[in-house]
This record gives sequence, structure tokens and C-alpha cells, in this order.
Amino acid sequence: MAAYNGARHISEQIESILPELGPHDEVIVVNDCSTDNTAAIVAAVPDRRIRLINAEHNHGYVSTFEKALGEAQGEFVFLSDQDDVWLPGRVERMISALDGKSMVVSNCRHFDGKPGSFHEIRLRAKDSTHHLRNLLGIVVGYRLHWGCAMAVRRNLLAQALPFPHYMNESHDQWLATVGNVNRSIVYMEEDTILHRLHGENLTPHGIRSASKIIRARMAFLRNVYVAVRRSRQARKA
Repeated sequence: MAAYNGARHISEQIESILPELGPHDEVIVVNDCSTDNTAAIVAAVPDRRIRLINAEHNHGYVSTFEKALGEAQGEFVFLSDQDDVWLPGRVERMISALDGKSMVVSNCRHFDGKPGSFHEIRLRAKDSTHHLRNLLGIVVGYRLHWGCAMAVRRNLLAQALPFPHYMNESHDQWLATVGNVNRSIVYMEEDTILHRLHGENLTPHGIRSASKIIRARMAFLRNVYVAVRRSRQARKA
């Protein structure tokens, strides 16, 4: 979990996560130098499975997620925002859906804010094997993957980390690119989280200029090249 000034909702998020976990699981919270009492709230939760890491400087949400993923020790790693709510049975359903694959992405139900048109884009199970089409959709922008609705196996992280040095947004699309390049991704049509929409979301959801959109699409295209190269290197190792 990447956290920054999340005091309003982070307790509710953690409370929805803990019942989903086993005794040997962990919750890694990387606090990106919050200026509110986010760190104190997390530290006060009486559960030894929670590991709080406080950054000395603010690095932004992409680097914070990268740090959290790098610290994870489990075989199955679930990404989490600081302000959503996990639905009961999420972990069991998503691990079951993996069925030997390395990555699973579900849909999510948006609440507590006004959704945009892109919030209505939903993943379809039948597209799980349409890897080239999915990669095109990521580059063009019609195949949306929410990081908060993702789970990955450790073997995929070996290729996904470190994040490409030029990447300063859309870590979730990068992970989805790696999953599709390796032909090892599953799409779930059901909702497994409640995704909160508000003005304080760490990941940007607003309307962007044409120049920013073009730069993002070029970065997504570069991501495909980097993911293919890493996949080939992994097969040779």
C-alpha cells in the first residue's frame, strides 16, 4: 500500500484487508512522507502483520508502490490504495482465478464521487487470452487496469521490478503490460473492491491535455518494448 496524507480513510481500508489475510501474511504500508497523522494511525493498529515503512522524502506514488512491491515477501502480492474498501472473499477469489497464471486483475465498483467515462470501462474474462489486443488497448487507452484491483505472483515481480526509470505514472498499466507480454494474465469480471473517488486520490483521474496524453501513449509503447526485452532475458536465464 502506498500512503500519503490518507488519514481520513486508511483505517477503513486496513480494517477491510486484515480479515482477508492468514496468520503469516503481511500488510506493507509505505508512508510517502505524509504531513498528516497517517503514519500514527497505521502504527496504532494492533496487528503484527502490518509493517510500516516511513520514507524520509516524498517520492510520489509510483516510486512508493515500487518500494512496497520490492519489500513484499509473499508468493501472492496484492496492490492496495489507501482509501478503498476490499470486499469480503477478495483474496480467496482472486487467488483461485489465477489458475496457474502470474497476474489477475478484477473490476471494481466506484463510489463516493462522480465517475468519469473511463470509470465505466470494465475488463472482460474472454479478453484474458487476447494479449496483443490487450497491449494495443493499453497503448491506445481503451483497456484500463486499476492497480488497486491487481494481484501478482512473485515470479512476475522479478520482471516488473525495478520500474522503468522514465516512468512517473501508470504503474498499473506497466504491470498489466508485463502480464500480457508473458501471456500470463487473467481478467475477472466481478468487483472485488469498492474504489473511492475523491479529490485526494494519489493516482490522477482528471482530464489531461493532449500533450500529456501523447507523452503517456509513447511511454506505454516504450513499456511494451522494455517488457518484451525483460521477458526474453528471463527465459534465457
